[in-house]
Amino acid sequence: MSWTEQDAPWWTKAVVYQVYPRSFADSDGDGIGDLGGVLQRLDHLADLGVDVLWLSPLYPSPQDDNGYDISDYRDVDPTFGTLAQLDELIGALHARGMKLVMDLVVNHTSDEHPWFVESRSSTDNPKRDWYWWRPARDGMAAGAPGAEPTNWESFFSGPAWELDEATGEYCLHLFSRKQPDLNWENPEVRAAVFDMMRWWLDRGVDGFRMDVINLISKRVEADGSLHDGPSHDGSPYGDRSPETVCGPRIHEFLAEMHREVFAGRDAQLITVGEMPGVTVEQARRFTDPDRAEVDMVFQFEHVGLDHGPGGKFDPKPLSLVDLKASFGRWQAGLADVGWNSLYWDNHDQPRAVSRFGDDSPEHRRASATCLATLLHLHRGTPYVYQGEEIGMANHPFAALDEVADIESVNWAREALAAGHDLADVMAAIRHSGRDNARTPVQWDASPHAGFTTGTPWLAVNPDHVDWNVAAQRDDPDSVLAHHRRLIALRHDDPVVQLGEFGMLLPEHERLYAFTRRLAGRELLVVCNVGSTPVDVADLLAQVTEAELVLGNHPDVEDRRVLRAWEAWVLRTA
Repeated sequence: MSWTEQDAPWWTKAVVYQVYPRSFADSDGDGIGDLGGVLQRLDHLADLGVDVLWLSPLYPSPQDDNGYDISDYRDVDPTFGTLAQLDELIGALHARGMKLVMDLVVNHTSDEHPWFVESRSSTDNPKRDWYWWRPARDGMAAGAPGAEPTNWESFFSGPAWELDEATGEYCLHLFSRKQPDLNWENPEVRAAVFDMMRWWLDRGVDGFRMDVINLISKRVEADGSLHDGPSHDGSPYGDRSPETVCGPRIHEFLAEMHREVFAGRDAQLITVGEMPGVTVEQARRFTDPDRAEVDMVFQFEHVGLDHGPGGKFDPKPLSLVDLKASFGRWQAGLADVGWNSLYWDNHDQPRAVSRFGDDSPEHRRASATCLATLLHLHRGTPYVYQGEEIGMANHPFAALDEVADIESVNWAREALAAGHDLADVMAAIRHSGRDNARTPVQWDASPHAGFTTGTPWLAVNPDHVDWNVAAQRDDPDSVLAHHRRLIALRHDDPVVQLGEFGMLLPEHERLYAFTRRLAGRELLVVCNVGSTPVDVADLLAQVTEAELVLGNHPDVEDRRVLRAWEAWVLRTA
């Protein structure tokens, strides 16, 4: 969006920090992170300079999917603390000039939510239509192989339908069988969700990150029928995406949400929609301020570039040319309408320094800071995931019983049943599994990294002895210090906040270079995404004369050559 420095929304200069509460900090020694731990570590966030704290779900939940299966939208799970502590956190953040964003999970609930308990109780219950209930396929008996209403595959493997023996009908769950999908076609569902959202905003929450929000509209016929998706080769299941991603009423639902929840509030709020499968063209519509739907979206294109034919657990090397094409397409597509979100890591992604960088002792610091520079200097709002600011890496999981994530466990079970070697299965999980993001934050070098005085729910990475907050806090050359400088640069420089993006050398396989321009001022960003030096002066002659604004090495030895994983931010005009 072509905002000016005077009328740009506050979040164009903001940086968001994501906390996964279970793994952030434990205040009571039970091995699970909690709100008390977050409160104890607010000085770290203030020191880092972030503007917004986004909390992953801490609502009451059976924890089938680590809190993304919610049984009560208006309380805090006792595992994490109390509603009073959450109110205390809101006040403490506001006192420090920071905001709180809550995770909004309303594509589905837990099967233990009172709404669903009522819905499943009988076929004529008033809340029956709050979820997607359907009989078996025509001519087939419920429970027979292939009798599910559609052939859709769940995100977590297996069919997306679960038979309820008591009523003889199937219920839709795009994720776990304990996460039944809400039926947003029902206006009572929407009204209940919007009322809950207003309740949180009235408590002082400053916005929402909306989990898989572009799945809430399914393609349904007037008679209530749903369609099969394209079949997967060699599988009884089909692709649900054409029927469930950005469905026909998605813009209507989000516009209604904005009218009913956000419009007219005298507060600086922020909304970001997580949208798997969203295209640039769709994102322009979702984030167009004139349409009043969401402020920005999380898209997944760049984090799918290293997926092989078999998906995320079949990884392939990342092509920098492909990454530039993807980022460049999104920067160009949302240049005049809408806004980008920028991220490498989150609770669902393996650690960027291990995935896209080089986590060897020789290159870990440089590659972590190079990747951070590359990301933060793009146009958009950067998101830092807990531990990313100290270069946390993937965990060396050695056995399947060390793995907690339902996605990884389900995939491993299927892979082993299909005859895959256990060593190969573990290698894939070490590379791609979500538990890599969920190991406890490494605060210091003590036995459990300062995360807990008890036994952590998921093992601490053994490298915490060397890689931790305490070791980096006062080190001006640390990954942490570099993140502080990147965040301060966004706060201070309108070119970083709003400048036009221009990709350079799009076909170069090692250099990631681009410009940011605003009102006659220009920054040049040059990153060597690799472990051997690159002569850059012959390709970009201006680097030798430009002013160095920020680099990720303590010194610049040669303004003609970028060392391994070296990144420069230069002022050329």
